[in-house]
Amino acid sequence: MGETIAAVQQDIIIPKHVAIIMDGNGRWAQMRGNKRVAGHKAGVESVRSTVSTARKLGVKALTLFAFSSENWQRPEQEVSVLMDLFMYVLTKEVKRLHKNDIRFKVIGDLSRFSDKLKRNIAKAESLTENNTGMVLSIAANYGGRWDITQAAKKLAQRVQNDELALDDITEQTLDEQTSLSEFAELDLLIRTGGDYRISNFLLWQSAYAEFYFTETLWPDFDESAFDKAVEDFSDRQRRFGMT
Repeated sequence: MGETIAAVQQDIIIPKHVAIIMDGNGRWAQMRGNKRVAGHKAGVESVRSTVSTARKLGVKALTLFAFSSENWQRPEQEVSVLMDLFMYVLTKEVKRLHKNDIRFKVIGDLSRFSDKLKRNIAKAESLTENNTGMVLSIAANYGGRWDITQAAKKLAQRVQNDELALDDITEQTLDEQTSLSEFAELDLLIRTGGDYRISNFLLWQSAYAEFYFTETLWPDFDESAFDKAVEDFSDRQRRFGMT
């Protein structure tokens, strides 16, 4: 691209919160005659590059879709590799995140994970909880419909406990119970891999997000590709329903 976006950042509007559906790992591997799991392993380097680029640009929150609630239906070996990679990130990469003042958070239904994995998640979140440079949220066993449903259940429980009146339930009170409610609203949703759908990801949070779809497969999504997505975002006029 010549100059990276970092070199001309003063002329670019940087999204405060970016979310990415990291798609195309399996196809990337199969195109090279390898098993799908090889693509997931290659995708780890793209995660490193993306986190580094987002931090450099000044993005405040980065949310990555690592494992959906539907992904349990994939072949057992592939699920096993994804869990192993998740464990690797928790035990190795989190130290690098902490060193770079990045807070680590996991969103999703953790009930299906092993006790060991849940302990490592809690340990990683505790280690980085006071970091303020950026927040990296990993969506694991996550679904947008689940997110809205669990928020509704929390509000229903409060009504049942006489802690909240039915008429006090608003978009704001529901939003406060959803994942990521403590962070900036989602500005930019990126999907790699060439598909044009959001696959049950951040349904509530995406209400006014800008969508960016690219044919680039996730293992090939590098700093230059991220820069291009942010440049595209910066060129858009956001109206939020107004003129």
